[in-house]
Amino acid sequence: MKQRRLFIITGISGAGKSQALKCFEDFGFFCVDNLPLALLDEFSELLLKSRSMRDVALGIDIREGELLKNFGRSLDRLRKKGLDCRILFLDASDPIVVQRFSETRHRHPLGKKVTDAIREERRALTEIKGLADKVIDTSDLTLGELKEKLSAALELKATREMSLSVVSFGYKYGIPLDADLVMDVRFLPNPNYVRGLKAKTGLDRQVESYILGSPFCGEFLKSYTTLIQSLLPHYIREGKSYLTVAIGCTGGHHRSVFVARYLARTLAQAGYRAVEYHRDINR
Repeated sequence: MKQRRLFIITGISGAGKSQALKCFEDFGFFCVDNLPLALLDEFSELLLKSRSMRDVALGIDIREGELLKNFGRSLDRLRKKGLDCRILFLDASDPIVVQRFSETRHRHPLGKKVTDAIREERRALTEIKGLADKVIDTSDLTLGELKEKLSAALELKATREMSLSVVSFGYKYGIPLDADLVMDVRFLPNPNYVRGLKAKTGLDRQVESYILGSPFCGEFLKSYTTLIQSLLPHYIREGKSYLTVAIGCTGGHHRSVFVARYLARTLAQAGYRAVEYHRDINR
């Protein structure tokens, strides 16, 4: 019999939890927003007995208040009951969250000035973010891109599989909020200062050839790829199903794009579910 799936959608207010729940509804999930944690055990019993509710998504956020301190224990109890329970944490940069609240004119759940509320909320959700199976940074995502990321999460089976995202980014725009591992490749030669290469990206052959011309580049690519591959079995053993590796350079156009593509393709060839995403390539 197919194991019952329970996805808990949580994260920073304004990061897109409501949109994520709507996506889960489109995927055929039974969705409940803001279920009180005090009722979580009773709800799980109902889920286990139900013949119709096999896939469920719950929205839980800062409105739970002090009850969030018991979240870890509640999660352990759910998993001991045999539920395939996973946590998706949605995050976004502070300026984006402020902008979204300004555009929608919604009141922050904490009832305070938005900037103050965000700081307090981040502190309160630190432990839950650490427990998350996947953190999704929605700062630059369209609704369609968010749906794609959620869909990829659903495709994973309750086995020792792992979904890998390799993201290139520019340090001038900030480190991706959902990064698990970060590599700074600004030590590689910068095509930005080479005539004819500035307007190109790390996806172009000319840029690739220029970067590979560095005596150290080949050695670095081999060593770093070997390191990542050696770590993955340990992450999987600890139950981690999603891993985001972020590769950064100054602007996110050349070096980070080239290295991210190389790493994603190498991992895919090794049999991992690896996808590449170039966050700042068009900025």
